[in-house]
Amino acid sequence: MTAMTPGSNIPLTATRVAVDVAAPVRLDVSGLLLGANGKVRSDDDFIFYNQPAGPGVTYRSGGGTAPDAILVDTGALPAGVERIVVTASPDAAGQTFQGVEPTATIRDADGGAVLATFTPPRLATETALVVVEIYLRNGAWKARAVGQGYANGLAGIATDFGVSVDEEPAAPPAPAAQAAPPAPPAPPAAPVDPRLAPPAPAAPPAAPAGTGKINLDKGRVNLQKNQTVSLVKGGRPLLSQVKMGLGWEPAYRGKDIDLDASVIAYGPQRNHLDSCYFGKLTILNGSVKHSGDNLTGEGAGDDEVIVVDLGRLPAEVSGLVFTVNSFSGQKFTEVAKAYCRLIDAATGEELVRFDLTTAEPQTGVMMAKLIKQFSGEWEMTAMGEFVKSRTVRGMVKPAAQAL
Repeated sequence: MTAMTPGSNIPLTATRVAVDVAAPVRLDVSGLLLGANGKVRSDDDFIFYNQPAGPGVTYRSGGGTAPDAILVDTGALPAGVERIVVTASPDAAGQTFQGVEPTATIRDADGGAVLATFTPPRLATETALVVVEIYLRNGAWKARAVGQGYANGLAGIATDFGVSVDEEPAAPPAPAAQAAPPAPPAPPAAPVDPRLAPPAPAAPPAAPAGTGKINLDKGRVNLQKNQTVSLVKGGRPLLSQVKMGLGWEPAYRGKDIDLDASVIAYGPQRNHLDSCYFGKLTILNGSVKHSGDNLTGEGAGDDEVIVVDLGRLPAEVSGLVFTVNSFSGQKFTEVAKAYCRLIDAATGEELVRFDLTTAEPQTGVMMAKLIKQFSGEWEMTAMGEFVKSRTVRGMVKPAAQAL
């Protein structure tokens, strides 16, 4: 295995390679197929989560538990494509690489052997990054470490390589006494990456309560602090079994950290009904179950999982607050990252994710809450509110106040 530095290259010993990019925060990874002129042939050569396959290049989602990856089959690339650029950008809107150290790993896509790794140095205000490139030189394919950052996001990268990022000009005003003629039908639109969209105009006034809710119809929802999503899909409330996965990494200095995930159940008057945690793994007649205690945070994926059967919850349950506490007393400023994600237990599909991007020197945090509406549907709100408490017992009162 080779540890690469900016500008270094290696010959590829495998025809099919995978490039994944891992970081303490969720990243979106993309690939661009470039010709000899350094440009894409068309927007179809931009491979990402909304357009996951092109000739010889495929996007593979990590599903929130593993890094996203770009797979390149050099034997299947069309004639004229001489370079595949692999890019990465933080999933959270506006987030930079300040304090984020991404690492690209180039693997044999068939055998899984690691061919090389690359960690770009000295990142700061960049919001997107050309990480590595797979390129053709004298009839042989190689990989090069790049590490070029862009402060204007993925749109800056896309524009440099010829992807269309067009702003729609404002329509001229219609004549005062004549209606504007109908516009001709627009051609079918190619898949659009929302990260490439130009800045949106000023938002109109907020919709009245109960309208304009985010729901699950468009797939996975990434929440920011205080955002809410209605657990409705296809016009029907989600009333099946869901999993709330909570995860974290050990402290930056390598010490183990014992965080405990819990859920606190409340009635309609914010009255405490019960708490599910490592010392009480099942509550509310089995409708809420805890996976057990993780003492270190080591290992990939969710560290602790709480399963909630929304359809079996007792009628008096109107609110659930999911919390994480540092039983060992370390503050959340010493935790590399923490997140929670809601998963459909039947399909394994990630429905909602919230990454905790800021921390306070406290020992407890309220990550998210589920609130039952009068209609019977549930809403999830990202919280990220810190509390001084090492156990779930000390979270009961502040969580009730936050409902």
